[in-house]
Amino acid sequence: MIEREEVLKVANLARLELTAAEESQFTTQLGDILDYFDQLSELDVEGVEPTTRAIDVSNVTRVDQQQTCEERDRILAGAPEQDGDFFRVPKIMADD
Repeated sequence: MIEREEVLKVANLARLELTAAEESQFTTQLGDILDYFDQLSELDVEGVEPTTRAIDVSNVTRVDQQQTCEERDRILAGAPEQDGDFFRVPKIMADD
């Protein structure tokens, strides 16, 4: 069984503010989910191929083809910042 303190820790990590009723509800629900996973771990899956779906499904997609954009200048004009023919965006990764 999961403890209330563990629920509060997960809620804190997810930046969620829970009421006392929600703490109690989620403690019970998360405990039930973890119990179900314990049941699943008892199954013999020897020789069963891993899968992401119970039925075979494939996406219908078009062929990816490069095309010239006729409205390129208009689109670039709407950018907050640009660098030549490119959008300029804030740096998100450190150099190290």
